[in-house]
Amino acid sequence: MNAARIVVLTIALSAGGVAAYLARGSDGKHAPAEPVAQLPTTEILVAKGDISLGHAVKPEDLQWQSWPAASASSNLISRANRAEAIREISGSIARAPFIAGEPIREQKLVKADGSGFMAAILPTGFRAVSTEITPETGAGGFILPNDRVDVILSRRDRNPDKGGADVVSSEIILTNIRVLAIDQAPKEKEGMNALVGKTATLELKPEQAETLARSRQSGTLSLALRSITDVNTVESDGQAQKVGSNINVVRYGVANQATAQK
Repeated sequence: MNAARIVVLTIALSAGGVAAYLARGSDGKHAPAEPVAQLPTTEILVAKGDISLGHAVKPEDLQWQSWPAASASSNLISRANRAEAIREISGSIARAPFIAGEPIREQKLVKADGSGFMAAILPTGFRAVSTEITPETGAGGFILPNDRVDVILSRRDRNPDKGGADVVSSEIILTNIRVLAIDQAPKEKEGMNALVGKTATLELKPEQAETLARSRQSGTLSLALRSITDVNTVESDGQAQKVGSNINVVRYGVANQATAQK
């Protein structure tokens, strides 16, 4: 056997040995994966379900939930710092709604035995002012808490140019005003689409409250319900506008017609 054949045979045997080794290695188990590092967590208090405005919080409305410790700010209630928080918060009233899973923040709650609920939900600089309403002056009961309305003043005056005959005039004195409550109901109950009450509580700025107080002595006040689509319309509050013979009251696309004589 010459030297060339010996070299070729040696190379072939070496390649076969390497292939056999690799084949055996592929049948073996893979090396275990590196364990994933777990982020440190803490338990914070969250809403178990939706909590609506004005709802009295109960223990079953709350639960502890794991939360990344790095993102748990001081505004959140942790179990490590306040293990009895569910018992302490129970009975508080929600001054703003919570959605399921949202962390509980005490800034959005008011104690039932503390400041009044109405004072708690009023934005800074606003006043809660009530005015009497009837089904005729309150859109037939279709005005509900959190709706927006225009306030209309109607008054009867004598016209000397027409032999002293009475002339009825109407004007919008306040526009895009939020209704805080009807009677003492500060929220719309489930399934309720009408609420006939005797008093509507409105959210007003101080100067608007003065306008309403003066107008109450001048004639009859009526509330015209605004469409939900024009709530954000920018208007000049307190600017008088002449009202035609018909006022269309629209809520969620359903029109109700109230008549106002000129």
